[in-house]
Amino acid sequence: MTRASTEWRIAIGDAAVSALFEPATRDEPAGAFVFAHGAGGHRADRGMNALAEVFRNIGLDTIRFNFPYRERGSGRPDPMPLLLQSVAAVAERARSELSPRRLLLGGRSMGGRAASMLAADGWACDGLILLAYPLHPAGQPEKLRDAHLGALRTPVLCFNGTRDALCRRDLMDEVVARLPRTWTMHWLEGADHSFHVLKSSGTNDAAVMDRIAASSAEWLGRLSRPGHAH
Repeated sequence: MTRASTEWRIAIGDAAVSALFEPATRDEPAGAFVFAHGAGGHRADRGMNALAEVFRNIGLDTIRFNFPYRERGSGRPDPMPLLLQSVAAVAERARSELSPRRLLLGGRSMGGRAASMLAADGWACDGLILLAYPLHPAGQPEKLRDAHLGALRTPVLCFNGTRDALCRRDLMDEVVARLPRTWTMHWLEGADHSFHVLKSSGTNDAAVMDRIAASSAEWLGRLSRPGHAH
């Protein structure tokens, strides 16, 4: 198949969504990453563009797509069953179209949560990359979204900022302590839910992307080694 960026149309129920396949910047991709957007975003928002470049540069083909509500121009997210169905449909297309060495699922915030729920339900993939996992609604830390995480059996790489209003660090650390050792947690110092840092922090957003790139490349390398836990 061509290694050029390609638009896909993917049927989901009686509707269809648009997806963008972008090849890794390396000749031999390490795998394909089905990359879902957050509740208030879309496949080509600023954060998605920046992160997609990170993952392509470490050797992953990326497939970004709009959930059905966003494809319709709505700002109201679809019910979770339809979000899960959407991730599965795009991932099936990626598997059949690309035959990747490994198939990874994940996304930003709500998109990552949907991918993790799909994997917890037993949908086969080789790993999850979760970016700004929304552990609880903003201002409601008692409403944890962790019930399914213990069912995950695939390797997980999770990034959250220490200023994320949807993921209190102490609560996330407690959750992670109960999870299988296949969960790898990375805290981005000073970053908020959008991975933005304040000027007063002494760092910048580009440095946050560099940290994500380095940690993701290391994790991806571990996936390639024999005996890595799945």
